[in-house]
Amino acid sequence: MTPQTPLLEMHGIKKRFGATIALDGVDLQVAPGEVLALVGENGAGKSTLMKVLSGAHAPDEGHMTLDGQNYAPKDPLEARRRGVAMIYQELSLAPHMSAAENILLGVEPNVGGVLKRAQMQTVARDALNQVGLNHVSPNKQVALLSVAERQLVEIARAIALNSRVLVFDEPTSSLTQRDIARLFDLVKRLRAQGQAIIYISHFLEEVRELSDRFTVLRDGKSVGGDETVKAQNSEIIALMVGRSVEDLYPRSPRQPGEVVLEIEHLGGATKPQNASLQLRRGEVVGIAGLVGAGRTEFLRTVFGLDAIKRGKVTLEQYTGGATPAQRWDQGLGMVSEDRKIEGLALNLGINENLTLTKIPTFFNPAKRDIKANEWANKLFVKRRAITQPIGDLSGGNQQKVAIARLLYHGCDVLLLDEPTRGIDVGSKTEIYRVIDELAREGRAIIMVSSYLPELLGTCDRIAVMYRGVLGEAKPIAQVTEHSIMLEATGTEVEEAKVPEHKAA
Repeated sequence: MTPQTPLLEMHGIKKRFGATIALDGVDLQVAPGEVLALVGENGAGKSTLMKVLSGAHAPDEGHMTLDGQNYAPKDPLEARRRGVAMIYQELSLAPHMSAAENILLGVEPNVGGVLKRAQMQTVARDALNQVGLNHVSPNKQVALLSVAERQLVEIARAIALNSRVLVFDEPTSSLTQRDIARLFDLVKRLRAQGQAIIYISHFLEEVRELSDRFTVLRDGKSVGGDETVKAQNSEIIALMVGRSVEDLYPRSPRQPGEVVLEIEHLGGATKPQNASLQLRRGEVVGIAGLVGAGRTEFLRTVFGLDAIKRGKVTLEQYTGGATPAQRWDQGLGMVSEDRKIEGLALNLGINENLTLTKIPTFFNPAKRDIKANEWANKLFVKRRAITQPIGDLSGGNQQKVAIARLLYHGCDVLLLDEPTRGIDVGSKTEIYRVIDELAREGRAIIMVSSYLPELLGTCDRIAVMYRGVLGEAKPIAQVTEHSIMLEATGTEVEEAKVPEHKAA
């Protein structure tokens, strides 16, 4: 890769919040027509660094240059006017306003305070066309757009301002595979047009596909980086976590035992349409499929959150439907996909969240703290104190508490819905280790995930859901990412019909 003159340079950036050192002398450079991946665990300093870049925080030390000129924005609006745009994971649009109003928010063309709406329409229309939203009217209310369309409106805003530096912060976390592919095409097109792009992601596959170089942050410091093609995933992970990661997916020998959960032709109100599965003690069965295929609805119906309309569920000696409370008592627990809304009470302590399902212990502070510490230690939950509000923990530690609650309650059958979503690579490895240990101990696990490498790395069998119908659970040796995607998109049958002489 030929070295280029950097468009953006950050040198020796330091930022402290009270006694906490968030950034400790970070250096970063990105050139025009380059994608730089910024990677690191949660809490490594990525977000703080980007807030400094975007003008939300002023650095305590260090300096920045943009196109060779001193760059020290006093607020995000000045940063945008200088050509630095942020596309956040949590979208920063005003949903009650139109696409055009959002695209030009804060920089509206006007004469004497009177908006030039015709010019707004023209600029917004051009920006929307450039990001592939030709079908979206500039007058359409943002609240009526899909998540993917809203993200493209964010990017259109950057284009409308002629931004030269674009920062993408975990942009694929809420997108379907099809929308992710479109986003990747757009990022590559922006790079070809000469924009400098900083791409933040926990997914190393995304880093590999999109980035030219990577920079790793750990504990507020720049600890390494290189051209992406020169580094192995294990090397990047080792930089992120500060230690060698021999195996991203810990896996012990497993001996599946008797069937503990049998699901026969299960149907819900809308989804699943038809799902059958046998789960054995000591095994992990993965459920793959596209967003909207019905995977979450499948787990919710088994757990009793959604009503069973047809078919049956047999949990050891229990047959038929049940409420979630009854499922808990029968030894079946579920970790929700959205831990912050459905899975945890963020304002309560670790101790309260962990014991919440056993009311007598919950209201006995001494016993509650003893039990909570016991299980938090077993799952290596990093904490200041067992009474620490769970909202203060990293995503990985929050997830470990959610799993610990199931184990404390005595659940032998676990339903895990996207258990590693939104957490960093190091924390993912810890969750995989927990899952492996639980399977080795004889617990039975159904795991839904949109991330195929983790299904292939942690599961014994994988079943694919397509439009509410669950396919056969096949041993890992019989599936690949390619075969899973064929089944998930409904093209497996069509491809099988292609004559051999045309297959090439």
